[in-house]
Amino acid sequence: MTQRKGYTTASIHTKLPKNDAYNALHMPVYDGVAYEFESSQDIEDAFMGKKMAHAYSRTSNPTVEYFEKKLQSVSGAQGVVALSSGMAAISNALMALVESGANIVSSNHLFGHSYALLKTTLDHWGIEVRFVDMGNVDEVKAAIDDKTRVLFFETITNPQLELVDIKKLADIAHQKQIAVVVDSTLTPPYVFNSVEFGVDVEVMSTTKFISGGAAAVGGAIVDNGTFDWSKVPALSNWTEKFKENAFTARVRKEIFRHLGACMTAHTAHFLNLGLDILALRVDRCVENCVALGEYFVAHENITSVSYPGLKSDPGYALSVKQFSGKPGGVMTIDLASKESCYKFMDALNIVRRATNLNDNKTLIIHPWSTIYSEFCDEEKIEMGIRDTMLRVSVGIEEVADLIADFESALAGI
Repeated sequence: MTQRKGYTTASIHTKLPKNDAYNALHMPVYDGVAYEFESSQDIEDAFMGKKMAHAYSRTSNPTVEYFEKKLQSVSGAQGVVALSSGMAAISNALMALVESGANIVSSNHLFGHSYALLKTTLDHWGIEVRFVDMGNVDEVKAAIDDKTRVLFFETITNPQLELVDIKKLADIAHQKQIAVVVDSTLTPPYVFNSVEFGVDVEVMSTTKFISGGAAAVGGAIVDNGTFDWSKVPALSNWTEKFKENAFTARVRKEIFRHLGACMTAHTAHFLNLGLDILALRVDRCVENCVALGEYFVAHENITSVSYPGLKSDPGYALSVKQFSGKPGGVMTIDLASKESCYKFMDALNIVRRATNLNDNKTLIIHPWSTIYSEFCDEEKIEMGIRDTMLRVSVGIEEVADLIADFESALAGI
């Protein structure tokens, strides 16, 4: 049996779908919209699904196809669909699995826009979402009934940075024949083997770690090929024709195609390059996070620090078990007040005041007043957001320079 290659080797050496006319080592950027066929029969066969071919770049594109194959190669997945954003990945995946009248059991601690999608948008479509504490097994079990189709949560909550026992939750869901869908944006395939922990579908914002430094907005849906899709009412017709590929087929041939959330060829080009250096960037970010975390813990002006990669963090044991002790590059700190947070942020010089995750640059944001600004104070508190909290997305700069910048800013509050 052929041994599975390491992450970076698998990414760099993923074969092109077709030999390039000029033997290019990197997949070219195919900006074309339409593709010519040799005959009328060929184009009919392509549209009927009898042969694989690109016809129109809104539905498929050679450069995007190569990104999907690279992500499939490094994750070991059965199928991958690339989309225009992480939010597109979440919405397309959930829409493929639920029908009106069904429900989703979700974590009550989610990224703000994900929470809004589930709480507001899906409700208008007749899909109920039941928000629970994923760390409370009894609460999860109580929320599940015969109309539950999906268990949805983040591998590490953003920005609360909470971890749950993913395998335990997956076992609960699978006993009820419910699909497990996780947002693994903070834990890319390099650190998280989702199949090992019972995840059926991963959704992720490729804008983050995968893009290679905030170069392009994108998303991906990863089907691990582990779930019996015939158990999902919304996929019953698709299972007859596509069997184990029913979920990916419905996403690609219906939801994705009809909603038009396509990835561009240039975006895929950046993501192809980003996948190759992802492991190097993750390791540097984690190294910086640990050093910064130890510095923050010891600082008298910081009231709390959260990063699951710190041995003192409540999530450390699970981060080692599930993510090899490399739980992404995001951490939070708390100061004495909102006013202190603003004064601190405004005094920073190297660290940028901006919203994104896993840029090469270190970024800082005040979640209460930005990402969660549309929610009332009670909702923010319920979701674990405090007005004293700052989210720090740690980059790959020299950590001594970052500490010096933080030290100077902290001295002024």
